[in-house]
Amino acid sequence: MGKKNVCVVVLGDIGRSPRMQYHAQSLIRQGFNVDIVGYTDSPVLDDLKENATIISVQKPFPFDEYVPRLIAFLFKVVWQTLTLFWAILVKRKSDIVLVQNPPAIPTLAVCWFYCLLVNAKFIIDWHNYAYSILALTLGSNAPLVKLSLFYEHFFGRLADSNLCVTKAMKEDLYEKWNIEATTLYDRPGPQFKTITLTEKHYLLEKMKLNDFTELLESGEVRLKSNRPSLLVSSTSWTPDEDFSILLKALQKYDESDDIYPKLVCVITGRGPLKYHYQLMISKLKWNKVLIITPWLENNDYPILLACADLGVCLHASSSGLDLPMKVIDMYGVGLPVCAYDFKCLNELVRHNENGLVFSNENQLAMHIMTWFKNFPLQTCEQRTRFCKEIDNFRAVDWHTNWMNNAYPIFSNDNK
Repeated sequence: MGKKNVCVVVLGDIGRSPRMQYHAQSLIRQGFNVDIVGYTDSPVLDDLKENATIISVQKPFPFDEYVPRLIAFLFKVVWQTLTLFWAILVKRKSDIVLVQNPPAIPTLAVCWFYCLLVNAKFIIDWHNYAYSILALTLGSNAPLVKLSLFYEHFFGRLADSNLCVTKAMKEDLYEKWNIEATTLYDRPGPQFKTITLTEKHYLLEKMKLNDFTELLESGEVRLKSNRPSLLVSSTSWTPDEDFSILLKALQKYDESDDIYPKLVCVITGRGPLKYHYQLMISKLKWNKVLIITPWLENNDYPILLACADLGVCLHASSSGLDLPMKVIDMYGVGLPVCAYDFKCLNELVRHNENGLVFSNENQLAMHIMTWFKNFPLQTCEQRTRFCKEIDNFRAVDWHTNWMNNAYPIFSNDNK
């Protein structure tokens, strides 16, 4: 029997969908032919450019600029249905279709119908619930949210197999919709790793952050003894992340005593609320805290995380059932994290064991000040314990975890 053809579907930007790219990498390593269908706004991982077939879907026309919201939504769904179906129809025939959810509309219906036509296996990877994300802006009683819930339930039950990101989601899928899923925890990709002091120096120099390291005449790099602390946060600038919590915490830090050093906060990512918050940041007049929001190349992002002294994650799950990929990336480079607390966060971050959690700006400010008290002369006593636990987490990489949990689903010929 020849190689199986697997189609990985992301009705979003493939380059900003790390989990689906990691799926594709593992499938290729196990000898599958892989097609990836989605938007190509951002670069994909280098080995996927060489070893997978990338099929670009044309992005929708901005209907909402010309017609009312509901009509724009309908036009958008029709556009996406036609363009997605054409993209998966004209490529080579797939034996398996793996689709990311959300988005659910129209992805689940289109992929299910294609699988029905060609007798392919239909697999959904549940990252979250689409209806819960819609509810953030429309409210849980909105007709569109109720429609999305029904749609997701109906087509979710038609899948041949299901993967999901947490045990909490696995239990919820079964209890709510009688869907059986396999939990496949996220793990950092191979690009997320510890770095040398030299790598740190050259990236910070490239970013014009010259207060952290120095290059000696001998060619050796060393940390400056009076360097500021480096805090990093990655955000998608969306309504499910209350960025004001970090700003208020940093305001408290800026007003703190001299036992706390100057602090540089680097915030990465892009999204709809970025410009709004950039305007807010530009008006701040702080003495001790500097916030920058640089654009980073893909290869620089993991190095920046490895440069930092502490990471902050503001992700608040719309469903309470998914975990923040940005924390996993931070753990991949050995960076301790302060994470916003929600229902199932303890499947990843355990307070005072491998990280810190907070629920408001006061708690976050306290954690940051405790962490950086007398920095860099003193190191927070929790750091050694956290780093040991993070090393245990890093010991199991994505592909090992994927082989144990996901590969049996793809290698099984039974639908």
